[in-house]
Amino acid sequence: MDRLEHTTALDGVIDLVRDKVRAVPLGPLRDVLHGCRLGHPVHPLLVQVPIGSWLSAAVLDLLPGQRRAARALIGVGLGTAGPAAVAGWVDWAELQHRHRRVGFVHAAANITAVALYAGSFTARARGRTCLGKSLGFAGLSVVGIGGAIGGHLAYRQASGANHAEAVQDLVKPGWHEIGAVVDLPVGEAVRRYVDDVPVVVVREGDEQVRVLADTCSHLGGPLSAGEVTDGCVRCPWHGSAFRLSDGWNLRGPATAAQPAFDTRITGGRVEARLRGQESDGSSDAAV
Repeated sequence: MDRLEHTTALDGVIDLVRDKVRAVPLGPLRDVLHGCRLGHPVHPLLVQVPIGSWLSAAVLDLLPGQRRAARALIGVGLGTAGPAAVAGWVDWAELQHRHRRVGFVHAAANITAVALYAGSFTARARGRTCLGKSLGFAGLSVVGIGGAIGGHLAYRQASGANHAEAVQDLVKPGWHEIGAVVDLPVGEAVRRYVDDVPVVVVREGDEQVRVLADTCSHLGGPLSAGEVTDGCVRCPWHGSAFRLSDGWNLRGPATAAQPAFDTRITGGRVEARLRGQESDGSSDAAV
């Protein structure tokens, strides 16, 4: 897997497929497929149905008199694999190069598994039960390989994880000075630091300053290098839009909101405090 992350042999094909996926006019459905309002990617939820159906079919194939039930479960898996794949491709198209290389092989394994299960379903429908079972067990094996690759993508490469989650453990409770108001340009995103944690700061006039965690929750892009429009800051890497007033993700692919800070101006200096943070100093970082 580590070698695959750095293999460039398929980059031309991968980039072509990515452009095709991003060009599909999905509109608001794209954010739904990302899982923006769910709070985390929807793809891992959708894959439970086909995988569970196929695993259950394999169990029934080991029992006598369950041919019809096993075939029905394989059909359920085939019918639900499509939506799961669509959500997966939409997420995949917004990943970094090394993620996309692993994800492409993950998708290839899953496509192979679907083909094997389609063959299994057809064979069973034609009364060739032994062939159908053999193709089904082969499909389950390939699904397992694809799942292992997907696990690497999710847990080793942190694809789909909230990359801003650690902020609440790194920032100490209380107010922190981040600089003079006059040093902040109006309407522009700039980077400052709170307890060595980078934050994006936007001045919206003489009396209002907005502060969010600078590390984009999607894949860690620097929001301070992004564009500020209509009360939002847009990540320069993949276009996620976050509302400056509360960090809410109005547009994906980010599925988690940005940690937001309360602000106040004292003696011409801006101070910020992490919003919603417990004040008992119980986090390991604060202690």
